[in-house]
Amino acid sequence: MSLPIGEVVAGRVVKLLRYGAIVELENGETGLVHISEIAPEFVVAVEDHLREGDDVRVKILGMREPGRYDLSIKQAEFTDTEQPEPRRFRRRPTSPSFERRLDEFMKGSNRRQSDLNRSKTSRKKGRR
Repeated sequence: MSLPIGEVVAGRVVKLLRYGAIVELENGETGLVHISEIAPEFVVAVEDHLREGDDVRVKILGMREPGRYDLSIKQAEFTDTEQPEPRRFRRRPTSPSFERRLDEFMKGSNRRQSDLNRSKTSRKKGRR
C-alpha cells in the first residue's frame, strides 16, 4: 500500500550510509533520509545523529520507485502550523575603545597608502 506524500509516519533506522540513512516504515516499505534532511543544522556525519535501530518520525517527501520513498526527519519535526524560528545572529556591541583604535588604524592605513601612491607617481615621472 502506497503512503501519501506529506504524511508523517513512524519508522526504524535499519542502515546508516555516508550520505543518509535507510528507514523501514511501519508498513514494511523502506526509504532514504538524505543527510541534508536529518537535522535543521549542518550534519557532518550521520552517526552523530542516528544509530541503527533508532525509532524515528519521518515525513514522506516523494517516491523513487514503488516501495522506495524519499524521507525527511527534520521536516517531520514541524507541522504546517508550527514552523521553526529563523536563526537570528545577535550583533555584539562594540566598545568605544575598539572603535577608536579602528579609526586610528584606518587613518594610518590611508596615510600610508597615499604616501605609497605619491612615491609611485613621482618615480614614473622621473623615468620619462
